[in-house]
Amino acid sequence: MVPSRPSLTLFAHLVSRPESEIDLVQAALVFAESEYPSLDVARYVATLEGLGRAAARRIAQAAPHGTTEERVRVVLEWLYGSQGFRGNAEEYYDPRNSYLNEVLDRKKGIPITLAVILLDVATRAGIDAKGISFPGHFLVGAGEREKEASRLALENRAVRRLGAPNVNLVIDPFHGRILGNTELEALHARVTGAGPRVDPRLLEPCSKRQILARMLSNLRSIHASRGDDERLRNVLEHLVAIAPSPELTRELERLGGSRAILARPSAHRSFN
Repeated sequence: MVPSRPSLTLFAHLVSRPESEIDLVQAALVFAESEYPSLDVARYVATLEGLGRAAARRIAQAAPHGTTEERVRVVLEWLYGSQGFRGNAEEYYDPRNSYLNEVLDRKKGIPITLAVILLDVATRAGIDAKGISFPGHFLVGAGEREKEASRLALENRAVRRLGAPNVNLVIDPFHGRILGNTELEALHARVTGAGPRVDPRLLEPCSKRQILARMLSNLRSIHASRGDDERLRNVLEHLVAIAPSPELTRELERLGGSRAILARPSAHRSFN
């Protein structure tokens, strides 16, 4: 596998944008191009657009004036029920689980790649959704807690209380379900080995760069454990584009140094 240098250059350009302008799906697919040079980015973007439109139609039919929880349940039933997306528990460390094109094709992945799909579809369906970089198991938050509480108070309805500081709901994208406090505490105890109490700071929304960095860090660990230096080098070059560090530089030097020239792309590419 010889990484595509134009792909890396474009990736660096995409992740250098202000947070509000970073297109998470495009960046994830452009990264995947380094492993799949013939990947049709526009086709996968169109697939997600179609999933988002279908989810919006289902919300309009089933919960047009629903709470965030009611609308999220419609989206989860659409993605994980009707469409069959699921966590790949059988082959959790298969590298394909970390490439968005593979997850869309095979409809199975790990929490963070399934989260990228859920975030995109939910957002297209009108739900305010954010990634949560929970230790050991990436999560998705939905709805702004204060806005939801205010809206439901006006409608004389109860808001679901969860120990998350800025979101109304916490979703497990691996299993496609909303987590209550007890389930969240059990997950925390299982993945951290610590007590069940969840520090609210662990539920703060994370940035798109942090999502991409965590996705690539998963692949970094897999390729390192397999001794696949060529693919490891490619992942490290992309990680440097997101957040350079002396540690990444030293590891790249051990592998022969970076081949990247992170200039802005000379031609504009459209994915619409």
